[in-house]
Amino acid sequence: MQAKLSTMFQSLRVRNYRLFATGQLIKLIGVWMMFIAQDWLVLELSHNSATALGVVTALQFTPVLLLTLLSGRLADRYDKRLLLFIANAFWTVLALVMSLLVLTGLVQLWHVFAFAALLGVANAVETPVRQAFVSELVGMPLLPNALSLNAATFNSARIIGPAVAGLAIAAFDVGPVFLFTALSSIAPLVNVVRMRTAELHRKDLPPAGERNQAKVVDGLRYVWRRPDLLLPMAVMSVIGMSLFNFQLTLAALAKTVFHTGAASFGLFSTALAVGALAGALAGTGRRSRPSVWLVLGAAVGCATFGTLVGLAGVYWLVAALLLPTGFFMVFFAQAANQRVQLGVDAAFRGRVMALWVLVFLGTNPVGAPIIGWVAETFGAGASIWIGGLISLATALLALTWQLRRSGARLRLRMLPMPRFYVVSPTAE
Repeated sequence: MQAKLSTMFQSLRVRNYRLFATGQLIKLIGVWMMFIAQDWLVLELSHNSATALGVVTALQFTPVLLLTLLSGRLADRYDKRLLLFIANAFWTVLALVMSLLVLTGLVQLWHVFAFAALLGVANAVETPVRQAFVSELVGMPLLPNALSLNAATFNSARIIGPAVAGLAIAAFDVGPVFLFTALSSIAPLVNVVRMRTAELHRKDLPPAGERNQAKVVDGLRYVWRRPDLLLPMAVMSVIGMSLFNFQLTLAALAKTVFHTGAASFGLFSTALAVGALAGALAGTGRRSRPSVWLVLGAAVGCATFGTLVGLAGVYWLVAALLLPTGFFMVFFAQAANQRVQLGVDAAFRGRVMALWVLVFLGTNPVGAPIIGWVAETFGAGASIWIGGLISLATALLALTWQLRRSGARLRLRMLPMPRFYVVSPTAE
């Protein structure tokens, strides 16, 4: 067990990564608290409108759609550590202003819309830079472990944040939650400054002159010529748009279907996050690039359980199904992320990861308003299971395409326990 734990958390032995992960954990706890408070505030200001929730989500992710590819170019041209500091500083100022509006009682719905859009600008710059920066913190041998720990950090915050937010909103209202978010976002600023630049792994990067010539279109062409990168991105774009809207759908499900309070909404988010944390930790022992079959199998599992969540009509059953849904959701996303990162050249990493962030988060402006409209028209449960069926069809289509392209066959083995496995043409 000691050896297992040592292997699971070995990236934390690297001082720079330890500072990075600690700052992210503190900030993300505040961010997830803010997401819960923001959704609750929108429902209060809009008289329980799921469409308004969809608009906020769309505004929050529209800058990701518009600016992410440009920020990926910045990541390949300039110091990622400096870019992270600037983006996080901008985020801190935004959170402070929003918390003052809420605490003083001056907040209106359009303030939340504006805050969501500006927050999206900060995320559009920070997210691809942060994704590409991990390889400089730990180097390529530890990159799979560091990426899995990133997901574990994210989902640990996703467990703690909503649970604390639900209780804090019930006890103190949403204002103090926004203030805590602003204060927690200072942690990554301090830790970025404390990093030792001499210990960063930058020897595999091209010379500065070549980095200055980096173009967005070159990154797009690079991915287009790489089916091994293109397939996981294509599957992620559809699943991200149709199913990964739980921030919106779970709030609507809790308030409009089960008629519960903020604490129960936090329980839904926490159940999803507990499963997600298990999915993230399941990938920490990975030392090589995940196979395409692992990515597609996880996508099928994610879509299947997501569909069941939407079809479940009992509160406790929804909470129980959110556990495996969260597991496969993050296991799929992390395996796809690792397959992309471990297959890309260092010179293109910033632009490729920007494209990854675009398909992972940038599809929300398209999907969120549609999902919000479906939830308001046909019910929150329908918005989940419809997205799940679309995701399942996409995953099965991608699996069929990959099987035909490779000439492999899918087999079912019943003993010692039922499982599917892939047989290559050479094995046959």
